[in-house]
Amino acid sequence: MKVGIIGTRGIPNHYGGFEQFAMELSRYLVQQGHQVYTYSTSDHPYQESSWEGVQLIHQYNPEKQLGLFAQFIYDLKCILDARRRGFDILLQLGYTTSAVWSFLLPRNSIVVTNMDGLEWKRSKYPALISRFLKLSEYWAIKSSQFLIADSIGIQKYLSETYGVAATFIAYGADVITTVLPDRLLELNLEARGYCLLIARMQTDNNVATIIEGYLSSGCAMPLIVVGNYRNSKVGKQWFGQYNSAHIRFVGGIYDKELLDQLRYHCYFYFHGHSCGGTNPSLLEAMACKAHVVAHDNIFNQSVLGDNAFYFSTANDIANILQTKRPDDKVRAQNAALIQASYSLRNIHQLTEQFLLQCLGQKK
Repeated sequence: MKVGIIGTRGIPNHYGGFEQFAMELSRYLVQQGHQVYTYSTSDHPYQESSWEGVQLIHQYNPEKQLGLFAQFIYDLKCILDARRRGFDILLQLGYTTSAVWSFLLPRNSIVVTNMDGLEWKRSKYPALISRFLKLSEYWAIKSSQFLIADSIGIQKYLSETYGVAATFIAYGADVITTVLPDRLLELNLEARGYCLLIARMQTDNNVATIIEGYLSSGCAMPLIVVGNYRNSKVGKQWFGQYNSAHIRFVGGIYDKELLDQLRYHCYFYFHGHSCGGTNPSLLEAMACKAHVVAHDNIFNQSVLGDNAFYFSTANDIANILQTKRPDDKVRAQNAALIQASYSLRNIHQLTEQFLLQCLGQKK
């Protein structure tokens, strides 16, 4: 099976959830004997032509000149290149800036789209862009032969709204097996002596809500904020407003071992994502046996169930910090759930089987 993967900034991961998924999945598929090509931006930190057997196709990304609009150009170039590659499967991760070019998708490839979350509902977008993204959602559905939903909530939404069937395949994670508390010293931290927030710096991840609640709670331990605030207007704003010895913005961290240790040893892990499906960073926190405080929405609830505290407002955050304590039983249950339902190998096998089924149906 010859597979092309579009819709990410490239691998190895230096950005976010889709990149992490593409990295792990493409490596697995290569190990199973498939040919895999993953598209990467021209300015990606990793500039080699292959990574662990995965062929990398770098395409021009004029982000420095055009800002966010550059994503439309990058996606167009990826799609045009894919037309001449003869992929059996073209796996499209998301649709935000690629669906406008859906009429150019290669007709000789089976297009499988992971629909991600409800992008048009994200609060960072003004009304006009939200309407465009809702239309893009429709275009992506109409131009794809098969759909993947990474959460039950998204699967239900697609069925009720468009009358289409999507196959539920979540993301995956592996339960942490190595505990290295000395790595905390790199950030001058002590085990269970801090709380942790890992997120992209965008409003629908409720970063400001969590920080405001944290400040009003009177909690003495620091809140460590991991995320690349330098590349985000609102991130720079939050850094200027909140950064201190108590609210510590440490920037983006892409050392997975360090991230795992931060998750494992934190007092509470805050997860503010509100519009996505099954978020990879949430699964990774659970795999690290973190006690999660999550935004109260169907996507997070469908994964965590009763194994979390939930918040909607800054007051909820403050109340949790003032009245609740982490529970080792909850930590263990989260890890057990990852092992049973979200292990990387299990998710990768499900994805491989689904792609092969798509190919079989086409033939």
